[in-house]
Amino acid sequence: MRGKTYHGDFSAIPSGKRILYVAYPLLTVSQESAGGAEQILWTLEREMTRRGTETTVAASAGSRVAGELFSTGKPCRELDDFERRRREHEDRIVELILRREREGRPFALIHDMSGGFWPRAGEIQVPVLATLHLPRGHYPPQLFTNIPPNVCFNCVSRSQARAFSGLEAIEDVIPNGIPLDCFSAGLNSTVTMSGRQSGLLWLGRICEEKAPHVALDMAEQARLPITIGGQIYPFSYHQEYFGREIAPRLQRMADARFVESPSTDAKRRLLRQAQTLLITSQIEETSSLVAMEAAASGTPVIAFTRGALPEVIKDGETGYLVNNVDEAIQAFSRLKEISREDCVHFACEHFSSVTMANEYAKLYSRIFADSLHAAGKNRLLALR
Repeated sequence: MRGKTYHGDFSAIPSGKRILYVAYPLLTVSQESAGGAEQILWTLEREMTRRGTETTVAASAGSRVAGELFSTGKPCRELDDFERRRREHEDRIVELILRREREGRPFALIHDMSGGFWPRAGEIQVPVLATLHLPRGHYPPQLFTNIPPNVCFNCVSRSQARAFSGLEAIEDVIPNGIPLDCFSAGLNSTVTMSGRQSGLLWLGRICEEKAPHVALDMAEQARLPITIGGQIYPFSYHQEYFGREIAPRLQRMADARFVESPSTDAKRRLLRQAQTLLITSQIEETSSLVAMEAAASGTPVIAFTRGALPEVIKDGETGYLVNNVDEAIQAFSRLKEISREDCVHFACEHFSSVTMANEYAKLYSRIFADSLHAAGKNRLLALR
């Protein structure tokens, strides 16, 4: 990471600074979003508007945000339409930024949550902060060559930052947070572990790398009921995976059910009622919002030890970290050792979206200070 020394108080964003948040182009942004990047964008932008910051979100039509929505077009409705939609999305964002400059209402910062807008930063003068939500191997290597000078990055976990250790433009590590106020039912509930409904739960994006089929296999071997909840994105390989691996298991397992795209309320209800949440990801996860939400609901997590999951799950206190299916099944019998109250307290101490927003506000202010310093140097050079 960059070795810089900053002076001054960066706990609040200076008044009059306008921030543009750039969303992933495929889907809408709202409280009901399934994707982690969309959830973090919705949560962070909500916190910033509460502080009086003027925010705009560039996202698909139908998004619901706290500040201003700039619609870049309709979300994808057809399979494998991503590249066309991405170009449309990015072109309209560049047009917006340039138009706002001409109108005298420029953005002070572009916060890119889309996973790929930042290469277009060479077409604009505004500083761009790109949050890296994915493992490094999921980004095309060319995205990190010839990075425009007005771009910097942040990671969302220490393990992810280690994977990006050679990237000079990394400014900070800011862990994700969740809106704990939205989990008041789980936080205030007096239901004990012995009183909760039995059954396993898997929640997430339905795709091979997240491996819900492994969770189904665990449930089948343990002879326990399981609910699989999640969204199937409009990519042919995701749909093929569901048809090949998930549908046959659901058909043969009497105690397995699938809840497609559960609403926010339904997801929270499932989390509160589950015996445990399973995380069976096959990739080095950079964070896990669903593990945070489970803790806030008082529900323990059993997860493969991958990536940042040890930073989110406290082994033996909020769940169990395992290395394979056999260890996961063995952990089922130890769930009564996990205290519901301990899970909730851990979530309150470590996963607050307010804390996350505080850290982003500090980073924004440092970027503003850097931008002013650079502009001053350029003016001096121009006078010589």
